[in-house]
Amino acid sequence: MLLLGARVVAQVPDTPIIRYQDTAHPVYGAAGMVASQNLYASKAGADVLAAGGNAVDAAIAVSFSLAVTLPRAGNLGGGGFMLIHDSATGENTSIDYREMAPVGATRDMYLDKEGNVDRNRAMFSHLASGVPGTVAGLYQAHQQFGRLPWKRLLEAAIAQARYGVPVSFDLAEMLKSRQLRMCRNAATCGYFYKDGGEPYAAGELLVQSDLADTLERIANEGPDGFYKGKTAELIVDEMKRGGGLVDAESLVAYRAVDRKPVSGTYRGYEVVTMSPPSSGGVHVLQMLNTLEHFPVAEFGAGSADSIHLLAEVARLAYADRSEYLGDPDYYDVPVEWLISKEYGKELAATIDMRKARESTDVAPGVAPQPESPDTTHFSVIDADGSIVATTTTLNFSFGSAISVAGAGFLLNNEMDDFVSKPGVPNAYGLLGGEANAIAAGKRPLSSMTPTIVLADGQPWFATGSPGGSRIITSVLQMLVNVIDHGMNLAEAVNAPRMHHQWLPDILQLESGFSPDTVKILRERGHAVQESRSSMGSVQAVGFRDGVFRGASDPRRPNAASVAPAAATQ
Repeated sequence: MLLLGARVVAQVPDTPIIRYQDTAHPVYGAAGMVASQNLYASKAGADVLAAGGNAVDAAIAVSFSLAVTLPRAGNLGGGGFMLIHDSATGENTSIDYREMAPVGATRDMYLDKEGNVDRNRAMFSHLASGVPGTVAGLYQAHQQFGRLPWKRLLEAAIAQARYGVPVSFDLAEMLKSRQLRMCRNAATCGYFYKDGGEPYAAGELLVQSDLADTLERIANEGPDGFYKGKTAELIVDEMKRGGGLVDAESLVAYRAVDRKPVSGTYRGYEVVTMSPPSSGGVHVLQMLNTLEHFPVAEFGAGSADSIHLLAEVARLAYADRSEYLGDPDYYDVPVEWLISKEYGKELAATIDMRKARESTDVAPGVAPQPESPDTTHFSVIDADGSIVATTTTLNFSFGSAISVAGAGFLLNNEMDDFVSKPGVPNAYGLLGGEANAIAAGKRPLSSMTPTIVLADGQPWFATGSPGGSRIITSVLQMLVNVIDHGMNLAEAVNAPRMHHQWLPDILQLESGFSPDTVKILRERGHAVQESRSSMGSVQAVGFRDGVFRGASDPRRPNAASVAPAAATQ
């Protein structure tokens, strides 16, 4: 499908930090669109599109740039999922480059002598890090789908690290608020703070020379420039100093995996999303199958009926998540049952629109026998109609806050996404069992939910979000807002969000809902809690009625949707 010559509309609302294009005054440009959580990263991707690269090329450039410009979540030391619709073949595929447990990982590695979970060990120590997958995953995507040379895709990130990027308001505030934790590690403090641990102010230049050197090794050597050679030696040395488990054997053993996406239909549209070890894709489809049995459009966006229904549907899905989701290479996840229309109908029949259920009365369904808070998302569509949705993470903001000395990047703390002990929630309050127990070489369960919606087999829009356990409900509401409530991408991104995850039994609401709605929800038995933080940072791109569109969430400043300029050589 050739889309060249189509109009481009960047649907990005104003923010108090940087003024972007208002939805009422669209901006037109060349074909394609990039939406990410950082303006400079979006521009890096748009420049690759303008140079003749495709959506995968641009996604790779965005990802490496985010490792420089958005260190709280963009990364070399983490992992993620890339979901791809290839316009040339019409095929959908995904690449799983989620972190893996090191070779020496054991089931009870975070339990103390009394059998209790040591949260510091699981979240803020060298032991908290799984084997990073970002470099392997991006290289695999390039080998299968890339058009431009590999080295070309790292040029922007290398220059940004070598010569510096202005510190965004968001980054300046995050570094200020986390100075104590970050400066417990000398390398981290040296990389992200001025002498004496003084935080950078917004607008000051952040130069990352060690990171630039690491990126250059990756550009020249591919994955061998990370999993072997000097960078690998620096990682192993760091682990030895801190008592971590990521050794040379674990690094060379890492593999990204091609996985078949899960897909289903909703109101006649095809929804393609990430399969396990993501829990998000399975449960988004499960919730959509349940919602199909209700007149969601008639309820109206933001109404008490609408929010009540979303909460009840989410309550059921998160209960199932606790029991059935894990790494499919280690556990037989009953995907077909969970995403079946029949099971959605069964769940719908249990929902009372007049009263909230107690989560203690909700257990995971009985399967038939046999059978990040920080992350970042970006979406890209190119002139040919290929579309990419990618979510990547370190887990917490700045991961474990431990950097690899000499290599310039932060380590993830993804091991906390495993179940350290059955019945004990992780940092996001999520419960799990045997399906997500720790094992060497296993990938921890994730909530990351990159998603693509197709209309008549052609790409309509791609979306996704950071937000830990809130990712799944953020993506669900994005789909419902567009498909049921007829919002454009920007309207759907901006609409206030809710979240319910079964346990704890709390309905979280962003500001923006009517007091009357909140009152009715409480009368129906919901334990309503006004969220002290925003939910997610949805980044969406799409193509509709001959127009390319992009929408970047204003909840986190400095996000931007960027269209490529006129093609360059």
